[in-house]
Parts: sequence; structure tokens; C-alpha cells
Amino acid sequence: METPSAACCRRRRQLQPPSLLFLCLLLSALCLRPGLGVNTVNTVYGDTIILPCRIEVPDDLMFGKWKYEIANKAPVFIAFRSATKKNVQYDNVPEYKDRLSLSENYTLSINNARIGDERRFVCMLVTEDNVFEEPTIVKLFKQPSQPEIVNRAKFLETEQLKTLGECITKDGYPEGNIMWYKNGIVLQPVEGTVVITERTNVDKASELFTVISSLDYMPTKEDTNAQFICTVTYFGPTGQETIRSESVVFDIHYPTEKVKIQVLSQKNTIKEGDNVTLECSGNGNPPPQEFLFYIPGEPEPIRSPSLYVLADVRRNATGEYRCSLTDESLTDSTIITVHYLDLSLTPSGEVTKRIGEALLVTCTISSSRNATVFWSKDNTRMRTSPSFSSLQYQDAGNYICETTLQEVEGLKKRQTLTLIVEGKPQIKMSKKTSTDGSFKLISCNVEGFPKPAVQWISSGSIINKAKETRYINGRFSSRIRIAPEENVTLTCMAENTLERTMTSLNVSAISIPEYDEPDDRSDDNRGKINDQTKLIVGIVVGLLLAALVAGVVYWLYMKKSKDVNGESEKEAAQNSQTLLRAKGEVHGVHRAASKHVDKDLGNIEENKKLEENNHKLEA
Repeated sequence: METPSAACCRRRRQLQPPSLLFLCLLLSALCLRPGLGVNTVNTVYGDTIILPCRIEVPDDLMFGKWKYEIANKAPVFIAFRSATKKNVQYDNVPEYKDRLSLSENYTLSINNARIGDERRFVCMLVTEDNVFEEPTIVKLFKQPSQPEIVNRAKFLETEQLKTLGECITKDGYPEGNIMWYKNGIVLQPVEGTVVITERTNVDKASELFTVISSLDYMPTKEDTNAQFICTVTYFGPTGQETIRSESVVFDIHYPTEKVKIQVLSQKNTIKEGDNVTLECSGNGNPPPQEFLFYIPGEPEPIRSPSLYVLADVRRNATGEYRCSLTDESLTDSTIITVHYLDLSLTPSGEVTKRIGEALLVTCTISSSRNATVFWSKDNTRMRTSPSFSSLQYQDAGNYICETTLQEVEGLKKRQTLTLIVEGKPQIKMSKKTSTDGSFKLISCNVEGFPKPAVQWISSGSIINKAKETRYINGRFSSRIRIAPEENVTLTCMAENTLERTMTSLNVSAISIPEYDEPDDRSDDNRGKINDQTKLIVGIVVGLLLAALVAGVVYWLYMKKSKDVNGESEKEAAQNSQTLLRAKGEVHGVHRAASKHVDKDLGNIEENKKLEENNHKLEA
């Protein structure tokens, strides 16, 4: 099918001489209708534009040419290649100087692509009889820079519309589209709350676009820590793409709506002597810097920063504490309890009393809470508080009344009573004879406090061979030994700061050995001796019972023997001797027991006489 340009050229050849053939080819270009058979080449800014000539090369090709077309203007030829002479010529077009390259297959290359290259290029292949044309449209793309939020506001205020910042993206083509996001959600224009204004600048030299979008925003308190970003969406060679900015967080200012007062302390409770720090804070941004503190007992509020210190608090500091903004519009309060603990011990310190006297001891507690009282004597916990209706030496010691508040760390009190029980020396003398009868042990049993000093006197001479037992609860014994054949009168003299006392004992020679108790005998030892006496009596009774049983057995045996024939007289005589031996053993035990009882009876009589003598001397 003949193209319109070919028909036009044929008609002209029929009317004109051959010399006008070239002019006809030029005019044919003007006869082409735009938009027929248009191809598109997408190229990135700065790259090389490759424009293939999409026409099959005819066999009778004379030459090929490239031109570009501008609306309402004549086409501009830029490159020529002869099919016969194999030479290439480039037209004198300044904007394409040194940028063009035309290959043998008539593919046109334009290096260093520019925005001005975005136009319609036409490939022309000319034969002797025809002109073939194929247009190609060049599209240029340039990725813009990463958008950036600039001219940012230092802070935003609630209830105020303010410019948040500007999002700018540079050197893009074609023109990109900017959008704003808050926490990943697109911000749409809202009258009086979100206002977006956009403008575009074009660089005259590069023809690249710079897009600037301004955001005016009225924040709320909930916008604290909100993430703001902007994006630019643009078209590239492969389609639509998006670049996002770095996120930005703005400081949102909002007024204080609530005031709070609290006690700063590492402890849960406060006691007398502590330092107490009060903190007052507001929930606004920026927070208030000054407050009014209302202190119990102070006639006027105290203006102070957020911290106020109460030093060395006393119990009268207990009460309600308040703080408010300086305009007194908002306020808050808290209750502070200062715990205390008092202890009064009566009497206290060192107290001296006489034996037998009464002593009333009271420990009085005063505290902010119920307190527990503990008593101890000589570092040993007591089950009950001390009470003395008649003081004894064993009541002396160090008494401590201690109290503590379990809920309050470190709050405890204690006082000490050192009780001294004094008494005049009291003396009782006793004597014992050693088991083997080799000596007599004379004891002077002394009571008194301060500890009495003891001296032994015999016939006007002082005896220095006495030995003393331990001094326990105001009691001790001083003892001396004498030969059993001596007849002497011994005097025991005891003296302390209160009085001097003496007692004498006439010791006569003895010939009957006496049971001797161990030295330094305690009440427990006496109990053991009594147990031993009971044991001896039990053994004697047991032996008597055994002899009785043996007699009964023998009587039964003899009765049985009479009924049995053939029992010999010899066996009867042996049994009779066995019975006599048993009776003899029983009588021996009885004699030994009788002797021991006689000895104890003798000691009892002797001690009775000694007691009578002691009572006479005391009288």
C-alpha cells in the first residue's frame, strides 16, 4: 500500500523535472501526519539514548536521515548516512554537538541524555522511488533526592496552628508528588488543623524539578512522641516509585492539668530525726518550675522548686502537706506520719537495796504505734517483767527494758537497771568427819553482800589454811580440816562494809568414823546423796525379801521331800546347811544396815547440838 508521502512524491515527480527529486523528498516530510506508528524509548537522565530505526532497510536505499520535530515548527535534521558512499554527516545543531552517533543499521545514539531530549525523533530511509519514516518518542526520567524535613519547629503547642516544617525533594523529573504521614497514616488537609501547601521550582540549566511541601499542624497532647515523615512519589523508567524521609519527633507543649505531691524516701516509714524530701510535680510540658508548699505550722505557703526538704523532723511534723501551682489553680496533698518511741524505766541506772526489801520497777512506753516490750537479765530474755516483794541476793543483776516498733526500721529504745542487793553477814557452822576418820571438816557457811571477808580463830590464833567455795548469789563456805583427836574451839568471823559477825564451835575428839560429804556441795549434790541413801535402803529391803522367798521355797521343798520315798538323809542335811548360810547372810546385811543407821543417828544428834549452839551465839 502506498503511503501518503510516497503518493505526494510521485505526483510531484510527474509534474517536475528530476532535479526537483530531492526537494520532493523534503516536502514529503511535511506531508507526514503526526502520531502514526509512534514508538517510545524510556531513558534515565544522564544515560545514552538508543533510538533504533524500526524500518526494514530496502535494497535500493539511497540514504538515511534522523530528524526531530517540534510542535508548530519546522523539523530539525541532525544526522545523515549515505548507503552508497558509506559516509556519515551530522548537522550543525549546537545542543547535539559531539553527542550523536549513527550506526550502519541507522540506529541513532545520543549520549548524556538531557531533559531537552524528551521529544519526537523520526528515522527516514529514502530510495529512488519512495521515502520511509518511523517516529520514536523519547521519555526522560530522573529520580529525585530523598525528601528531607527542614525548617522544623522547635516545639508545637496544643490549640495552636503552627508550621511544623517543610518537606523538600530536589532534582527530579518528571515532577514528583509529596505526601505527609503521622505514625504511618496519611495526613489529609483539615481546615484549621492540617494545612498543606506545595510549590515547585525548576532549575533553568538542568530543567529538573525541586518540590517543596509545607505542613501547618495543630497538635494535641496525644501527639507526644508521634513520628512524622514525608514521601515523594515519582515516575521512573519502570513505573511509579516512592522515597520516604527520615522520621521526626516534635516536642509538644501542653498545659498542666494535674499536680502531684509525694514523699521521696527509700524507707516506707518516717521516724524522728529523719530528713524528709517532698516533691511536687505537674503533668504539663514543659513541667512547672516553681510551686507553693503548704507546711503545717507555717502561716504562709513557701515558694520553692519541685523539691522541698524537711530536716530532722519531730513528732509534731505529723500532718497534711500540700503543694500547688504558683497561681494556686491546681493543688494536691499527702499525709505524713512521723513515728516516735519513748521509754521510761523507773528506777534506772545503779540501784542498791537491802535484802528483804521490796522494789517496784516500772517500764513505761509512749509511741506512735503499739510497741512490744522485752525484759532481759544479764543478757538472758525474761518471760515476765521483774517484780520484787522481798529482794534476795539472786535478784541482783543487770536488767534491760527494751522496746521496738516492728513496722519502723531502726526505731528501738532501751534502758538499764543495775540492781545491787546488800546484806549483813550471816553465819552458820557445821562439821563433818571423813569416811576413814582421818580428819574433821569444819564449814563456816556465810551469806552477805558485799562479799564478807572470813577469818578463822583458834585459841586466839588466826588460822590461814581455810579454803573457800565459789561465791554464788551472796553465799559461800569457808572450810578447814582438823585432826579427829583435837579438842578445840573454832571461831568463824565474817565482815563486810555493813557489819562484822562471828560464831564459835567447840569441836571434841571422836572415835566413830562419820560419813563425809564432798566439799563445795550444791543443792543438786545433796539431792544425789539422798538418792544414794534411798538406794541403800532399797537394797536391804530387797535382800530381806529374797531371804523370805528362799525360806518359803525351802519349806515347800522339805514338805515335798517327806512325801517322796528314797530321799536320803544326807541331802536333807545339805539343804539344812544351805538354809543356815542364807540366814547368816541376811543377819550380816541387817547388822551392816543397823550400823549405818546408828552412824546417821549419831550425826543427827551432833548437828542438833551444833544448831543449838549457833542459836545461842546469835542470841
